[in-house]
Amino acid sequence: MTYQQPSCSFRGCDGSILLDSIPGLPSEKESEPNLSLRGFGTIDLVKAKLEQACPGVVSCADILALVARDVVLLTHGPYWNVPTGRRDGLRSVKDEALNNLPPPFFDATRNLNQFFVPKGLDAKDQVVLLGGHTLGTSHCSSFSDRLYNFSGTQMPDPALDRRYALRLKSKCRPGDATTLVEMDSGSFRTFDASYYRHVARGRSLFTSDETLMLDPFTRDYVLRQAAVAAAGGYPAEFFADFVASMVKMGNMQVLTGTQGEVRRRCGAVNPIGM
Repeated sequence: MTYQQPSCSFRGCDGSILLDSIPGLPSEKESEPNLSLRGFGTIDLVKAKLEQACPGVVSCADILALVARDVVLLTHGPYWNVPTGRRDGLRSVKDEALNNLPPPFFDATRNLNQFFVPKGLDAKDQVVLLGGHTLGTSHCSSFSDRLYNFSGTQMPDPALDRRYALRLKSKCRPGDATTLVEMDSGSFRTFDASYYRHVARGRSLFTSDETLMLDPFTRDYVLRQAAVAAAGGYPAEFFADFVASMVKMGNMQVLTGTQGEVRRRCGAVNPIGM
C-alpha cells in the first residue's frame, strides 16, 4: 500500500517508484519522502515468478496495486477487487517526487488543492488515504522539526501531546536521519482505525495528519473513526471508504494499450529492442 500512493502521485499509476537510479538520473526511490519505503525485493521476487509463468504479461504497476491490496488484507484490513491492465512507465525522477508528493509537514486544510484535487481526489479521499499511515514506519527526519524547532520557534509543536513528544525525543535525537519510528504507535502492523485515535489525541507523527483536525469535515471523520477504535469496534466506514479511494487512486492516468511497456524487471526499463 505504501508503494502505490507514491507511484500514482504525479504521472499516474505506472510503477515509477520501483525504477532504480541510473548514472546522472536519481530515481524517485532517492527522494526524501520515499526513503522509508521497504520491501522492493519482495516486488522483484513476485515479478520474477510471474515472468517465469507468463513472460511480458503482468506489469510492475499491476503487481504494485495487487501487493498493496494483499498487504492490507494480510494485516486484517479489507479486500477489494483490483482492476488490472496497467502498463509500466519509462521514467522516474527524484525531483518530481520531491515536488509532487505531499510532504509530512504539509497542511491538509490548505494544500488539498495542490496535492489531491489536480489528481481527481477530494477532501474525503485525503483523510481516508492518510489513514494508510496505520501501517509502517517513518524516519525521524520526517517529523523532528515538530520535536525541536516547530516553525522556527526552537520549541516543540504545541499541538503535539506532551507525553508523546517526550517519548519521540527519547528515540529521535536532533539530526537523526536513520532511526525508524512507528506511524501508528502500538498497531503499526495491523490495518485498523487506531491511526485516527492517535490523530484525535494529538499523537500523530506528521503535521499533515495533525492538520486534519483543523477542518470541520476531516475533523468529524477523524473523530468518528477514533470513537470506533476506542470502542474496539469494526471500522466498517473507514474500510469501505479506503477501498473506494484506493480503487479511485489506482485508476489515475493509467498507461494502457501501446503506452509505456511491461517491464521484464521492475527496477529497470526494458533494453532497446525487447
